[in-house]
Amino acid sequence: MARPRIVVIGAGFAGLHALRRLERRIPRAAADIVLVAPNDYMLYSPLLPQVASGLLTPQSIAVSLNRVLRRTRMVPGTAMGVDTASRTVVIEKINGEKTTERYDRLVLAPGSLTRAFDIAGLREHAFGNKNLAEAVVLRDHVLAQLELANASDDPVEREERCRFIVVGGGYTGVETAASLERLTEDMARRYPELRSLISWHLVDIAPRILPELGGNLGDEALDLLRGMGIEVKLGVSVKEVTQNRVTLTDDRVLPCRTLIWTAGTTPSPLMGTLGGETDRGRLVVGADMAAEGLDGVFALGDAAAVPDLMKEGGAYCPPTAQFAQRQGAVAADNVVASLLGRPLSPFVHRDLGLVVDLSGKDALAKPLGYELSGLPALGVTRAYHLAAVPSAPSRARVLANWVIDAVLGGEVARLGFHHGKPSAFVDIEGD
Repeated sequence: MARPRIVVIGAGFAGLHALRRLERRIPRAAADIVLVAPNDYMLYSPLLPQVASGLLTPQSIAVSLNRVLRRTRMVPGTAMGVDTASRTVVIEKINGEKTTERYDRLVLAPGSLTRAFDIAGLREHAFGNKNLAEAVVLRDHVLAQLELANASDDPVEREERCRFIVVGGGYTGVETAASLERLTEDMARRYPELRSLISWHLVDIAPRILPELGGNLGDEALDLLRGMGIEVKLGVSVKEVTQNRVTLTDDRVLPCRTLIWTAGTTPSPLMGTLGGETDRGRLVVGADMAAEGLDGVFALGDAAAVPDLMKEGGAYCPPTAQFAQRQGAVAADNVVASLLGRPLSPFVHRDLGLVVDLSGKDALAKPLGYELSGLPALGVTRAYHLAAVPSAPSRARVLANWVIDAVLGGEVARLGFHHGKPSAFVDIEGD
């Protein structure tokens, strides 16, 4: 009999932890393990804002799959669809070639996309910060705006280039705004005549920022942002974006050439190709992460609606890295159990808390329900990230970057990507 083939889609937090667990649990000759992912690295996405600000180098948070996976066969591409009748995955490789991969067990962790609404000009003119390419292009663009403003004698152009707007009051938006504001503050030391012109705005349609932190820490985050000079406007969003103007839903018009869109995510469209039940685009699965009616299919991470057994009322697990990596381990155990004909185990996890790094010395944390701010929160936040990065070389690079910045300061220089085009919000990194 042919050895069973386990195909994993996506190498983010959920996918990578599932793969590492499968490699440990399954003897080398007992099954074939295949990974389908567009990149040969796992992106530690919580630190992307620090890449955009230049605090961390891109390589620091790109965990090499060739280093951490020993026997998984990698197919470089994106899963475009699943034929559950023939148990095959349709794949488009990174060179455009179409192929298929047969599976006996399928683990779906394709992650999510940036959620873009039908806003005039958004796709053409907005910047994202969801992958390494976007982070590097964004950094170069921000620095280029200040350099061009400094070289211009036109007061209108200088105002447009010195205003930056971030949309989204979640973790990515808040940390991106704070990190990049620090970057422009460093740049202003070289161009002091621009200091009074540089302005940062954070807007969100929600009534609060970072609601997961609770009222006290959420209010403290708001005070910290405003103390940094960031204008926070809640209850509004974006109506229209042009090359040099942003119109908000309250009809306020802001001259601006930099709109950064971080307003949420949407599950990978792959989940709609299986014919199973979905909830707002996520494939509905049981507490064991097996998809009902889809034999041999498991789903987890951002693209799966996994019941949260620690909460009542039919709640689903939040789409966080903390939950995704733990789902990966349980899903791998259930794949092994299904091959051996054993009962599957439910996923049960109590949220350990949240951390927010506002760059510099500002941070907020809520570990195990305890509210922290200032240096204690910064210590917890940085320690958490170092522990969560799944590779010793990557942890060493992150720590070294932090130490170098603290001792010697950062470098304010473009890397040559300022001509890059804004993202169309279509890249799938995996989750």
